[in-house]
Amino acid sequence: MYETDFWQLIDETREAAAGDPDDQADALVDRLVQLTPDDVVDYARLFEARFQRAFTTELWAAAHLMLGGASADDFDFFRCWLIGQGREVYEHAVHEPDELAVLVPDFDEEEDGEAEDLGYAADEAHEQLTGLPLPDLGLAPQDDPEGAPFDFEDDGIMAKRFPRLWERFGR
Repeated sequence: MYETDFWQLIDETREAAAGDPDDQADALVDRLVQLTPDDVVDYARLFEARFQRAFTTELWAAAHLMLGGASADDFDFFRCWLIGQGREVYEHAVHEPDELAVLVPDFDEEEDGEAEDLGYAADEAHEQLTGLPLPDLGLAPQDDPEGAPFDFEDDGIMAKRFPRLWERFGR
């Protein structure tokens, strides 16, 4: 599976689910079980690489603002949601998290920003296809986010680093 195929699956399932992350995860599993087990592993590797790439202090801070706080688990689920938004939103957000203020104009912190099940779609599809768990993807785990830490609770820092997000979601 190529990266373009990966993003096409993400886009098609998001559109089919009308943006609902749970429905998108179900649609994604339905699509993945139509592929070969090797393609599902390729998809999983592409997903995990993007998930890891989004593990940055800056993006975590943006999630913290958008969600009104973000634990480590919340940030994991946010990164799954971010991937589910498609390549354009994902790439812009990874490069400049403050762009999320304009990239997701309809964002509702009560309903959006959490898509845990998207992170498990490949696992579920692989198990349905083979009866076996997804094999090790060969990607090294990350212990800490990329980037220097800073205090997400410091209003001055957050407003300065994320002016557009602060305007929309700040206290």
